[in-house]
Amino acid sequence: MTSSEPRTRILIAEDDRAAREALVRALALEGYAVESVQNGEDALAAIESFAPDLLLLDVMMPVMDGLAVCRRLRSEASRLPILILTARTETTDRVVGLDAGADDYLAKPYDLNELLARIRALLRRAGDQSQETLALGSLSLDLAGRLAKQGDRSIDLTKTEFDLLELLVRNVGIVLDRTTIHERIWGYDFGPDSKNLAVYIGYLRRKLEENDEPRILHTVRGVGYVVRAP
Repeated sequence: MTSSEPRTRILIAEDDRAAREALVRALALEGYAVESVQNGEDALAAIESFAPDLLLLDVMMPVMDGLAVCRRLRSEASRLPILILTARTETTDRVVGLDAGADDYLAKPYDLNELLARIRALLRRAGDQSQETLALGSLSLDLAGRLAKQGDRSIDLTKTEFDLLELLVRNVGIVLDRTTIHERIWGYDFGPDSKNLAVYIGYLRRKLEENDEPRILHTVRGVGYVVRAP
């Protein structure tokens, strides 16, 4: 990064002062422009004024918690990359956080190098959204507006459903195993006995085939899932 290039802006929302200040120092040393707040309400205000490229968000905060911040931003169609940092480590907590609209989830205590790697990955992913539309047969995905259509019919998808469908359509014809999908969508491998992915696949199929449209989302037994042109 040269001095003439604008610095990537990161907003930290963390109520623990020591943790917040440590993050500010670490990210500033990496060359990021950093601002920090201590509650969710201040985070929403700072997003308006600071216009960050990425949000690091604690879950347990006063005034408004991190999950409420996620839901508010996604309800307003914000595509700001969100990385949740939390002491909650149960699988159900990960699912709740990601379903609320977070893009990634990192449990405390975390390794700084892993945090930096996840930040870089989220920023790359956000940069890759320059391709505005994906299409497969009559299905189209508007990535900027996060809208899905089957022909002229709009498909109402949750964030997780949209992310899952986008991942599969980007890899049309390629069988993605369950572990890969778990890691890409939820940031965590739930293991071979989890039914979580199968449930979301079922949701997608019902919505995609609501009017008897031909099946594009297929199960490859013992491996995973693939999208193929009808």
